[in-house]
Amino acid sequence: MVATATAFAQSHPDVRIEWQTRSLQDFADSPLDALAERYDLIVFDHPFAGIVARERCFVPLDEQLPAHVLRRLEAESVGPSHLSYYYEGHQWALAIDAATEVSGYRPDLLRSVHADVPTTWEEVLELQQVRRGFVTLPLLPIDALMSFFTLCASLGEPPFSAYQGKIISEDTGDQALRLLKRLADGSSPEALEWNPIAVWERMSEADDVGYCPLGFGYSNYARLGYRKHLISYTNIPTGRVGGPVGSVLGGAGLAISVRCRELPTALDYVQWVASANCQRNLYVRTGGQPANKRAWTDPEVNRMTNRFFESTMETLERAYLRPRFPGFVNFQTAASLVISDFLRGKRNAGGTVTRINKMFHTGQ
Repeated sequence: MVATATAFAQSHPDVRIEWQTRSLQDFADSPLDALAERYDLIVFDHPFAGIVARERCFVPLDEQLPAHVLRRLEAESVGPSHLSYYYEGHQWALAIDAATEVSGYRPDLLRSVHADVPTTWEEVLELQQVRRGFVTLPLLPIDALMSFFTLCASLGEPPFSAYQGKIISEDTGDQALRLLKRLADGSSPEALEWNPIAVWERMSEADDVGYCPLGFGYSNYARLGYRKHLISYTNIPTGRVGGPVGSVLGGAGLAISVRCRELPTALDYVQWVASANCQRNLYVRTGGQPANKRAWTDPEVNRMTNRFFESTMETLERAYLRPRFPGFVNFQTAASLVISDFLRGKRNAGGTVTRINKMFHTGQ
């Protein structure tokens, strides 16, 4: 984003854009209305779309940008990235970053144990037998919840799809939790404190973790010279539905505060950053992970990233879009702690499913 700001200023000499960063945790749960009071441009996560629609703290871009621009960006979006910022009839942001839970591995470590890259969950469990920690996934509470959602969708029942006051049926929830527990028990003991970045850091710097079945992908770890070892990425294992279905969608969108005094300039900037021209060139070359499909399918982009994009695109195209109603972010935070308690042996599977469903139904 710093690089895009610099480039934009070169073609707009009277404009200066300064970006400030916040932590990954703040990105997941900081109040957006407060940020909109202080900043003209904000990068945010799509589960906040319901809150944004209620608070009207961002500019509805469909009221400002030409319809043909939005249609083009939707057509060029990888998976539901563009649509994830469309809520209650308005486009609240443009997708500039696309991510979902994918699988990562060290080819050299798999060869050392004469193993192939797993394509099913049964094969993942077999690979666990190499030694504890060889197969590890991030299990920080929020990441454990995301993997639970992915496993439910992979079993054929995306969370919140059944409604009737429940997030998930007892049967599917129980199966997903038991599989998640087996994966957790075979992971590094430190994984309960790890987010995806921590797993990719460990995998790229040490030789104990050879495969991660579920973790939000970061294409920089697939770039030569970024870390000691190059990570290869691939689609998630196949579940009951068939194919890499149901991985939780992540990513990021670029929005404009309603308090922005330079709206025409801001509109020019956001649509340029989201455009195929920027995304497949400057954006990805300066370390970005684009949301535009023309970047994901670009041969040169894939050459510089160890085929990260083409190797994981099917997973992203079939990703699971979380709810975006105003109370979802708070629910997500609370439910993640319940899942974490289960993985730490403080709850059983049946009680965990019941508790999460009750939290959704009662709001507590």
